[in-house]
Amino acid sequence: MSDDAFVPLQAIKGRGAASRLAHRFSKDERSAFDDGWGSLQAKQGEDDDLPPLATEVRFEDVKSALTGNESPDVYFERSLNPYRGCEHGCIYCFARPTHSYLNLSPGLDFETRLIAKRNIAQVLRAELGRRGYRPAGLAIGTATDAYQPVERDLRLTRGVLEVLQECRHPFGLVTKSSAVEHDLDIIAPMAAQQLAAVYVTLTTLDGELARKLEPRAASPRRRLRTIATLAAAGVPVGVSVAPQIPFVTEDMERVLEAAWAAGARSAFYTVIRLPWEVAPLFHQWLEVHYPQRAGRVMARIRDMRGGKDYDADFASRMKGSGPWADLIAQRFAKATQRLGFNRERHVMDLEAFRPPAAHGQGSLF
Repeated sequence: MSDDAFVPLQAIKGRGAASRLAHRFSKDERSAFDDGWGSLQAKQGEDDDLPPLATEVRFEDVKSALTGNESPDVYFERSLNPYRGCEHGCIYCFARPTHSYLNLSPGLDFETRLIAKRNIAQVLRAELGRRGYRPAGLAIGTATDAYQPVERDLRLTRGVLEVLQECRHPFGLVTKSSAVEHDLDIIAPMAAQQLAAVYVTLTTLDGELARKLEPRAASPRRRLRTIATLAAAGVPVGVSVAPQIPFVTEDMERVLEAAWAAGARSAFYTVIRLPWEVAPLFHQWLEVHYPQRAGRVMARIRDMRGGKDYDADFASRMKGSGPWADLIAQRFAKATQRLGFNRERHVMDLEAFRPPAAHGQGSLF
């Protein structure tokens, strides 16, 4: 069967992935093809008239809220994510393969079938109250965004922050959403006590590219306004210019300049990571949006990964290796040095922590 017999992939409005790619544990994989009876054209016509894909939210009760980190290339010791899956739909998201463990596609299912950990605030409170608990660096939203659109109604992240505020537990938060501004009444006072910092991911200033890469995240201009709002409120704010994608995101220096002007004072980056199913999904995305440069983009990515789509070696997985990775590192270093990023280290106050107050009869003693 020739390649042109298969249904061509098409961009789906408001979504990053172009398919429900079968996950790596699936026993069956199905592909549509032209049987010569005109059914392919008819099916495509039907697809054009379909309404936009709706987002489904399922709820789960978790047994633990905090996840320990043992990776030597990650700066935090613990992480917390109120949601599994992310409606922002960033095509490059390294967390997409986690949906495979739910028997769901890392493609469209990851961004349309979300799991909300509805009891996460209560479980966190219990964990912080355990005898012998000691505070450590805590990062929120490291896998999926804690402020994706469903947070407006579910307010799970808000509940987590209320627990952390009660316990004076320090945290850092990473987001692409302007919705973080809604919780400034908690974040700003904690920042004043050296208990909070926020990092805004700003991949590019190109609005058209951002709509393809991160279809339901805030626009680049809106994220810059969020940086300015946070900085004005006294919150230490940094910018993540991640991921860097050769021949796709080409405006790193402009992004850093705009973030500095808005009030960010720390910055970091990573290069694109394509573990497991993210690699074929990203291939599909390139063929849909940038078919003429797809081969060139993948060749440069493989140059940074020892000839492979991805290399999980802790020594290089975040920044890559080789001449292209070195070039990106040099550009970042020169731009941040010129602008003044990362000159002061923000130190969290771990000594301020106090266990959550007891409830019920025990609180009388």
